[in-house]
Amino acid sequence: MKYSQIPGVDKPVARLLQGTVMLTEDNRDDNFRLLDALFEQGFSSYDTAHGYGAGVCEKELGAWIEARGLRDQVVILTKGCHPYKGEPKRVAPEFIRQDLEESLERLRTDHVELYLLHRDDRDYPVGEIVDALDEFKSKGHIGVYGGSNWRADRVAAANDYAAANGKAPFTVSSPQFSVAEMVKEPWPGCISVSGGQGEADREWYDNNKISLFTWSSLAGGFLTGKFTRDNLDSFSNYWDTNPIGAYAYESNFRRLDRILELAADKGASPAQISLAYVLSHNPRYHAIIANWEIAQIPDNAAAVDLELSAAEIAWLELKTEEKPA
Repeated sequence: MKYSQIPGVDKPVARLLQGTVMLTEDNRDDNFRLLDALFEQGFSSYDTAHGYGAGVCEKELGAWIEARGLRDQVVILTKGCHPYKGEPKRVAPEFIRQDLEESLERLRTDHVELYLLHRDDRDYPVGEIVDALDEFKSKGHIGVYGGSNWRADRVAAANDYAAANGKAPFTVSSPQFSVAEMVKEPWPGCISVSGGQGEADREWYDNNKISLFTWSSLAGGFLTGKFTRDNLDSFSNYWDTNPIGAYAYESNFRRLDRILELAADKGASPAQISLAYVLSHNPRYHAIIANWEIAQIPDNAAAVDLELSAAEIAWLELKTEEKPA
């Protein structure tokens, strides 16, 4: 595993973060076995959220961290203010407070290293959001904060307010980013910085030294090669049909064709090439992935040792036709 150093976080942050959506309430033994195997492979940073599994994912992660005595060795990224049924707009100080307090209780800790707002509400004053987050940071409950599924212009507005009012700025952001372009939202309110549609946002993040924690770096499994042009009708599981709707389009199959070709050339897996694509863009980029099974862990972990050239990245993005030598 490789790690980054983020100002405000007092321990190394793994370049690959493990997601937690597979942790279920009635399967603790399997949950712990998976998390044990991940930690042994260097996965010391974990992505979760107030809304995942109606709180179960945070509870299971927190129980494992406490049982293994690992709080000083792991990094927790959690998110709040996701819209719920009956409360479509929850990006406001009262929900930041409510969700963060509940997340800390579930995680069995008094702080998280990274806290992000799961969605944005562009109609809500960004200054009040910064004030609320800064208050919890000043109390030691948050190391650094930012937005998940926020546009760069809103992050810029938040940081302009922070600079003018002596508050801590957003220093992290979590958009979708992968070789595949998001054609349709997999869930409402999702923001992607993939492809041409995301170049301006990526440039702003890079220029302002914002660390990215990119979700669906494998495009929900589309970039592993499990989906083909001819087998899409054979999938019925939600976790398969969801990425089909978001990514399974001819332009992305052309990108996948190139991933498969480059993987064969390098003796790597398609997943490794796809993760290396994210990590090779910038040392401040981190990829959030979901190892559902212990057998997947070594293959995905090895992606940190691959580095793609600018020419290879451009070829995967369909910007050039000639394959790099």
